Amino acid sequence: MTNVSETTESTPAVAENKPSIIVDHVRKDFLLRKSHSFKEAFIGWIRGKEVKAKKFQALDDVSFIINEGESVAIMGYNGSGKSTMLKLISGVLEPDAGKILIRGRLAGLIEVGAGFHPELSGRENVYLNAAILGMQKEEIDKRFDDIVAFSEIEAFIDQEVKHYSSGMFMRLAFSVAIHTELDILLVDEILSVGDAPFKEKCRAKIRELAGQGKTMVIVSHDQRMMKELCDRGIVIKKGKQVYDGPVADAIEVMQQK
Repeated sequence: MTNVSETTESTPAVAENKPSIIVDHVRKDFLLRKSHSFKEAFIGWIRGKEVKAKKFQALDDVSFIINEGESVAIMGYNGSGKSTMLKLISGVLEPDAGKILIRGRLAGLIEVGAGFHPELSGRENVYLNAAILGMQKEEIDKRFDDIVAFSEIEAFIDQEVKHYSSGMFMRLAFSVAIHTELDILLVDEILSVGDAPFKEKCRAKIRELAGQGKTMVIVSHDQRMMKELCDRGIVIKKGKQVYDGPVADAIEVMQQK
């Protein structure tokens, strides 16, 4: 992932709006090993047998630009490559070809509890994750009470997070991310965990951030939420980008065989 200020003449240009995210001819491959388990692979290695691997192309020549203030849904069924795309944008993964350029501070909610240290308390993890997202200790001190209040887990904030449920992970991770000085928010199915009132509170917060001109990129199977929060949809099928346009039309394209 590269800062967008490093873009060259060959990078797609936007005439009117400033881009927050440029995805330029991106390809991502994974190796699928045919051994059924790590144990089998290890035994094969001990015996000098080659472990066969097959290349799987998760994304193939994907290009798009997301401008400042846009709310965009990346759509596709399981295995389509949409979550891989979000991880590439976040910097969790690196592309095998092409490039991704980012302008602004990015907060990614890619996996529930990712970045949390299981042996640390919720309080300690707030400071750890906020620091990873670029906040100074003084900033975290000022926002700590708001972060905990939004998460609604005050009673458990000093408990080690290895004892948290996935819902508690989600609440705290989401709360930390939205209380940072972010420019871009990436959300991958994070709102699928938790009860209905908290989900609605999260949706309201995302709407509020969008109203402030933040850039949103959302992966979700919740079509109602995508229509509500996003104006634009990018559809990926079997690693190929097949549509980029109005979100309602994108949903129809995704549903086509």
